[in-house]
Amino acid sequence: MLVPRPYVARIRPGDAADPLLLQVLPSGEELVAMPGFVQDPLAETETLQEPGLLAKYASRVLMVTTGACAVHCRFCFRRHFPYQDAVARSWRWEPALARIAADNSIREVILSGGDPLTLTDAGLQRLVDRLALLPNLSRLRVHTRLPIVIPQRVTDGLLACFRGRLTTWMVLHVNHAAEIDAAVAEALGRLVDAGIPLLSQSVLLRGVNDRVEILAELFERLADLRVVPYYLHQLDRVAGAAHFHVPETTGIKLMAALRARLPGYMVPRYVRETVGEPNKTIL
Repeated sequence: MLVPRPYVARIRPGDAADPLLLQVLPSGEELVAMPGFVQDPLAETETLQEPGLLAKYASRVLMVTTGACAVHCRFCFRRHFPYQDAVARSWRWEPALARIAADNSIREVILSGGDPLTLTDAGLQRLVDRLALLPNLSRLRVHTRLPIVIPQRVTDGLLACFRGRLTTWMVLHVNHAAEIDAAVAEALGRLVDAGIPLLSQSVLLRGVNDRVEILAELFERLADLRVVPYYLHQLDRVAGAAHFHVPETTGIKLMAALRARLPGYMVPRYVRETVGEPNKTIL
C-alpha cells in the first residue's frame, strides 16, 4: 500500500466505504482468483520493442519512463507489469529513441509508467529535450495521476519542462469528484494557464463511481476546471481487481443517463481496450 498524504487528507475518517479509501486499501478479495482476470490483461509485454517502448497503436508509441507511482491503485492494469525489465531508465533511452527516429510514421510519444511525473524535473527535462530533437515528432502526451494525488508536484520547474517545440497534452487519471480539492483545482489551473490542454480518464469501479450522480458530479467538476472528460474505461481484467468489475450493460445504461443529464462536451467516451485491436472499442 502506498498513499500520499495530500490524498489521505481527503479520505473521510471512520468511513470504510469512502470511495477514495476503496481505491487504495488492500483487500482480501484481491487474493481470490477469478476466471478471465490475468496478470497482463492487455498483453503489453508482447508489444515491447525496446526497454521502455511499447508499440500498440499506429502513429504513436508509449514510453514506460518509470515503474514508480505516487499511489498504488488497487485496480491498476499494470500491477503485475515487469518494470525491472521494461523501464526506459535514463541510461537506456537511446535504443528507444533510435527506433522512434527511424519510423517516420510516429508523430506522438506518450509518457507513461508508473507515473512520468515521479521523475525529477531535471530527468524529465532531459527526456523531453531528446524527444524534441526528433523531427518526426510533433506531440507529447503525458499520462499522470500526480496532479490529482499530490497537486504540489505542479511547480514552475515542472511547467518549464513542457515549454519546448513539442505540443504537450496531459491526460489526468481521476475517478471521483472527492479527489478534487482546492489544491488540486489550483494545480489544474496552473497547467491550463501554462497552455497545456488537459483531458481526463476515469475507470468505472464498483462501489466507487458506478452511479450516475457520482459520474455526473465528477465530469461537471472537471469541466468547470477546464478539463475535458476524455475516457471512461471499462475495467481491464487484471488479476486482483475483479471485485471492482462493473458489467458493461450497467456501464452502457450509465452512459445513456449521463447523455440525458449533461452537455455533450462533458460526456466522455466509454471504452474497452481489447488485445490486438488497433484502437479502443467505444461501448
